[in-house]
Amino acid sequence: MKKFVSIIMILSLMLSVAACGNETETAQNDTTAESTDNKDTDEKTGGTESQASDLPETYVSEEPLELTLHMHFRNAYAYNDEWPVFKEAERLTNVSLKGVAPTSATDTQEVFNLLMVSGDLPDIVEGNNLRDDFIKYGMEGAFIPLEDLIAEHAPNIQKFIDEHPYVQTYSSGPDGHMYYIPYVPDGSVGKGYFIRKDWLDKLELEVPKNVDDLYNVLKAFATEDPNGNGQADEIPYFSRHVGENFKDNEAIRLAHFWGARTDFFVDDSGKVQHGLVSDEFKEGMINVAQWYEEGLIDPEIYTRGSKSRDIALGNNIGGMTHDWFGSSASYNTTLADSIPGFEFVAIAPPADSKGEVWEEFNRELVKPDGWAITSANENVVETIKYFDFWFTEEGRRLMNYGIEGEQYDMVDGKPVFKPEVLNGDKSVQAQLWDIGGQVPIGFFQDFDYELQTYNDIAAEGAKMYVDNDYVVDAFPLVAFNDEEQKIFDELNTNIETYMMETHQKWILGGESVEAGWDAYINRLNELGFQEFVEIHQSAYDRLK
Repeated sequence: MKKFVSIIMILSLMLSVAACGNETETAQNDTTAESTDNKDTDEKTGGTESQASDLPETYVSEEPLELTLHMHFRNAYAYNDEWPVFKEAERLTNVSLKGVAPTSATDTQEVFNLLMVSGDLPDIVEGNNLRDDFIKYGMEGAFIPLEDLIAEHAPNIQKFIDEHPYVQTYSSGPDGHMYYIPYVPDGSVGKGYFIRKDWLDKLELEVPKNVDDLYNVLKAFATEDPNGNGQADEIPYFSRHVGENFKDNEAIRLAHFWGARTDFFVDDSGKVQHGLVSDEFKEGMINVAQWYEEGLIDPEIYTRGSKSRDIALGNNIGGMTHDWFGSSASYNTTLADSIPGFEFVAIAPPADSKGEVWEEFNRELVKPDGWAITSANENVVETIKYFDFWFTEEGRRLMNYGIEGEQYDMVDGKPVFKPEVLNGDKSVQAQLWDIGGQVPIGFFQDFDYELQTYNDIAAEGAKMYVDNDYVVDAFPLVAFNDEEQKIFDELNTNIETYMMETHQKWILGGESVEAGWDAYINRLNELGFQEFVEIHQSAYDRLK
């Protein structure tokens, strides 16, 4: 590996090395493909039997070639030289990867930082949430521009970019160069509202159709003992996605029921707006805080963490949530024996206070995950061809489904998971991670892989949201120029941190929304919020 050193790296030498601790356990088995997060699903993978001869000659190196790879993601996974998926890719391409990231490290970002501080770069760097780092260090020379290499040597990636131009927009820096090949999710819907239908039936209540119905249902869940244990222990509304992710905060998302968006969006006149400073959001926060005070929202919603769904449903105390279709519906199977009559079903979003029915959660069109070629790489043509392999029909199927005959069989030209995979002790995604599938390299997900894991309740729920077009348009992927990027980097963290802290304080009753609203808006303006909106407007205008 070659050395890459920059002023930023020298300054970064103060970084702690404490990240490299004990090896973590594999990711939770209750996650499914849902955690990967996008597009419509008109195109599905299919194809012929896996044979090297089926691939164009450009995907097979004349001599065996080994490339070094830094891969560390989800604070748990490093590249495993024995992963079957990559062994199969080696058979098909004559290219093998040699991992260099420590397997015992527990902080993915810290591992990447230490790699960059060392300046001792492998041929390829891969990981999740590295988009900004790829661009920053790419513009300093650590990662090479890819667009010319793609145009000349990667026809499948080029074809994909031509059909999905936002992919190159998102993966490019202010200088216009594309610095990494991203992981591109698939599927148009991900989350929906789930409610205890057995509780509704017991209390002789209808599925809530609007926000007033919803209030009455949650109030009944809190006061009328739907679990029948004689205790007031029910949690009417709960969520496991709160606090750790600004753009996926299910506590403030309840403000939707008063017409509030919770991120950037474009209004009907083409003007960029941010929902968290709107009158609708103020009204929403007033009501959400009131619901919390009345015991309609989990009192530990900010502290219970990722296991809150397991706790609320497993203990028969949770009534309603907003979560992924596949894994939420799966509790109907896992809890069938322990909670007689348990029925957790997807429902349409209750209409907001204006009578509108909508769902804001969108899967990301492109993930900030993927891989890049470093300036130390002496085989850049072979590397981009190897990247291109994963965008072939063969490569895409391999990364999405694993090994034919082991994880799936071809049925009528489509990959179909084996029953023992669908019914395994681990989620399908966890099983694939164990063999190197569905890891966040640059590839295009196939949503059908997730659909195959859905039971009937999940499938019907997802279909309801798609057929009724509930999901509203997300703010498009935009590319900042150099000056805008500097402004974004200066403002983003402080603005988001202040917003999250204030919203939590309001919901938990630490401050009245009405009393604190003007100070909230004034403080945001002091933090540069107007300029923050303006750079998004200018980037959006260029995109148009």
